[in-house]
Amino acid sequence: MDLPLVVGVDGSEPAMRAVDWATDEAALRGLPLRLVYASLWERYEGAALAEGLGRSSEQIMADRIVEAAAERAHRRDAGVKVTTDVLPEDAVSMLLTEGFGATALVLGSRGRSGIAERLLGSVSLTVAARAHCPVIVLRGGHDNQARAGRHRRVVLGVGDPSHGDAATRFAFREAAERGVPLEAVRAWRSPAHETTDHPPMTGEPVRPHEQRAVDVLDEALSGASADRPAVDVHRRTVEGTARKVLLEASSEADLLVVGVRRHDSQGHIGMQLGRVAHAALHHAACPVAVVPLRG
Repeated sequence: MDLPLVVGVDGSEPAMRAVDWATDEAALRGLPLRLVYASLWERYEGAALAEGLGRSSEQIMADRIVEAAAERAHRRDAGVKVTTDVLPEDAVSMLLTEGFGATALVLGSRGRSGIAERLLGSVSLTVAARAHCPVIVLRGGHDNQARAGRHRRVVLGVGDPSHGDAATRFAFREAAERGVPLEAVRAWRSPAHETTDHPPMTGEPVRPHEQRAVDVLDEALSGASADRPAVDVHRRTVEGTARKVLLEASSEADLLVVGVRRHDSQGHIGMQLGRVAHAALHHAACPVAVVPLRG
């Protein structure tokens, strides 16, 4: 049984854009689409209900929100199977629970109380940090950057291969489904270039650092490349911080994929996005897929 793509909806325009994107993705993968609304969403997004709004009125509002989202998905692609649900939970708890039975969670960058679209909402950030499945946050803003297929490229930020290959395999699958190249990027830094006392060095002193980045790329991509040889992979090593390199790459990508570790030293699940994923979720120019790495 194919697990659905799950979209958290709340009636906001960012959430509706997430519905559009997820509908396209569901059609591409042949997956069902599940649209869910948390009846306590306002508590976590900061929007206050008007005084005197009773439970029955809230239920009517909730039903209208999921119905409007379903209608939008049907208009986008009538062939996608869509189900809806209104759940009496806060948004974070609902989405984390839904993640156990989802191919991925798809979220807008902000909810109804968004002050600035360039800033990420607390629900999206918390879910991305804690979910057990991939979480895709729709960055891109009003210029429709989030629309599927604009750049025909998936970008993968390659981390430490010892942390697992879930993000790599996710990126390969996305590129294969779209029929687009995968750009695998590994950032590297030379300590000699990080000091201000000496001019930048070139040649032999930096080669070990760059070569290590090349070796990491080779190791990280070997398994997934063998499993999906048809994917056109562009390997790129770039000197600089991973945050800067990936944010620049996101400007010409349809999807940026990053992996995050979920376990601390005691094996507990926690808020462990890391600086790279955190920066990507706040500032990337395209949708960002955060893929949990176990171990």
